[in-house]
Amino acid sequence: MKNRAITISREFGSGGRTIGKKVAEELGIPCYDSELLQKIAEQSGFSENYIKDAGEYSPGGYLSSAFSHRAAGPNNADYLWTIQYNIITELAEKGPCVIVGRCADYILRDKADCLRVFIHADMKFRAERIVKVYGEREAAPEQRLKEKDKRRAIYHRFYTNMKWGHAQNYDITLNSGTLGIDTCVYIIKGLY
Repeated sequence: MKNRAITISREFGSGGRTIGKKVAEELGIPCYDSELLQKIAEQSGFSENYIKDAGEYSPGGYLSSAFSHRAAGPNNADYLWTIQYNIITELAEKGPCVIVGRCADYILRDKADCLRVFIHADMKFRAERIVKVYGEREAAPEQRLKEKDKRRAIYHRFYTNMKWGHAQNYDITLNSGTLGIDTCVYIIKGLY
């Protein structure tokens, strides 16, 4: 019997990380978010900050020189992707869990009994939330949201050839701005 995994993909500021942690806590299963960065760092030898940046920057951005040399063989980003892929697969095979981000929806599409969730919200809700929760500056948080989401979308497309946030790629998409964080948790728990 396959283990039950929940993957949470999310727009920046939508509360996806919070929702994932609450779902895991209420179900009594582990949630892997920053813990994934630690595990990837341990296996790769790279710092967690480097890995975090590498997972959010796309070809043409921070890693453009690395990606432009792909014809010469694998690069740091490809190496990190392989480690990330293996760790996520192993965690899902080990037992029930919630995994936030890191293309886990794609990685586990055929490897686990997996509920793939996408959390989104309107710009106003997310802008207010990143100022309040993350201490982002109050001047132009919308620009930060757009940049972060764009990076996530391009990275996801690069490694998965799937459109990030496209409803057909998930089992359920939830608007945390309309439904609220706790209602999203309740719905996901009900689907588990």
